Amino acid sequence: MKQRGRHRRRKRGTALRAFLAGTALALTAAATMISASQATVSPDPGALRPLAASAGPRLTEHLVPRRTLDRLASAMGRPVGVRAVLDDADRALRAADDCTSEERTALPVEPAATRAYCWDAADTRGWRAGAVTSSGDADDDGHWGADRVLLSGWSHDTGRAERPGVARVAFVDAGDPDHLTYTWALLAVPTDGGRDYRGLASPVSGMVWYQGKLLVTAADGVYVYDMHRIQRATVDRGTVGRVRGGWSAYGARYVLPAVGSYRPTGAAGAAGALRGAALSLDRSTAPDSLVASERVPAGSDRATRLWRYAFSTAPARAGLLATDGTGRAAVDQAYETKETGVRGVLAYRSAWFLSRGADSPDGHGTLWRQDSDGAKATRCGSDESRHCWSPQAGPLSYWAETGELWSQSGRVLFALPLTSVDGSLG
Repeated sequence: MKQRGRHRRRKRGTALRAFLAGTALALTAAATMISASQATVSPDPGALRPLAASAGPRLTEHLVPRRTLDRLASAMGRPVGVRAVLDDADRALRAADDCTSEERTALPVEPAATRAYCWDAADTRGWRAGAVTSSGDADDDGHWGADRVLLSGWSHDTGRAERPGVARVAFVDAGDPDHLTYTWALLAVPTDGGRDYRGLASPVSGMVWYQGKLLVTAADGVYVYDMHRIQRATVDRGTVGRVRGGWSAYGARYVLPAVGSYRPTGAAGAAGALRGAALSLDRSTAPDSLVASERVPAGSDRATRLWRYAFSTAPARAGLLATDGTGRAAVDQAYETKETGVRGVLAYRSAWFLSRGADSPDGHGTLWRQDSDGAKATRCGSDESRHCWSPQAGPLSYWAETGELWSQSGRVLFALPLTSVDGSLG
């Protein structure tokens, strides 16, 4: 039985690779046709310019009192872990061959995706895809316990920028690459001393799961969630918080109450410094570090700053940033890039990878690899266009166990080997 099962998986894997290869060829042809009009749009950003660490925003840590979290848990019921959430996964991502032709245009032209999955349109209608992280960030063996897990952040699109909707996270069981299932958890913030909670009303532009904590960028800073403090919602309504009969999470089955936050302080970290910032984890440093890219509008004449913060090595502070005696996390390293409109950031060893979205509705994005010596972009098409990345250029997350780079563009979640990025640079 096991041998036949492996044979079936090999056949499906071969079919998937062939399917994605065909998609890549079609997209390459499209890139060849449109690249001539885009060839002058992405100037070379050159080498990274080192900055003084003081050029980055210091972050002040605010931890929610333990009694507040315990009061909420006492009212809602004993917290559950990730495994319990995965056991409740009642929805499935569509495999690549079930994605529509329109959805497949969200994939990179070069390098080609080796895995691709599409979210259900009805389940995500009215929601905007944000950041991605995984158990590959959480632990260096790529697993959380016995599970391989992906987390995908989304925010409700109200159509009014001044009134953002609530945010939620899909817990994806990635144990079987041929069949990804998921369920939702609302991102929340305790209120009234733990007697209630409100939804995190903000776009989710960055997200890192490190050890037992989930760090999420929001409009006013970085929120921290504890993966050991996941609460069950008991009422299925389109409301948030305590309601008659129990607890509601805007239709989600679970709630993640924030256990803390980091807020920018000081002149270099004025309010809004991290608004819209992308995040990722870098395990190539000692200690491991959180990297962030500033959100600067595409085409701006202002450079984009990149920052690195060290994680704490204290066992009692697992998953939190290293702070000084005043509770502040200082920037470890800071750089400046001429690239703007950055939507995804990844640092690995001496290289920084930066993704940017398309400059036109029918175009593709760019993916740059920068270091202190210069910059190179992935290339495609007969004229070696730089516009080869996914059009919406979402987050970048590296799963070291598998060597894969994960990203999300609209309703498409995809992965490819990080080595294939290096092979596509020109």
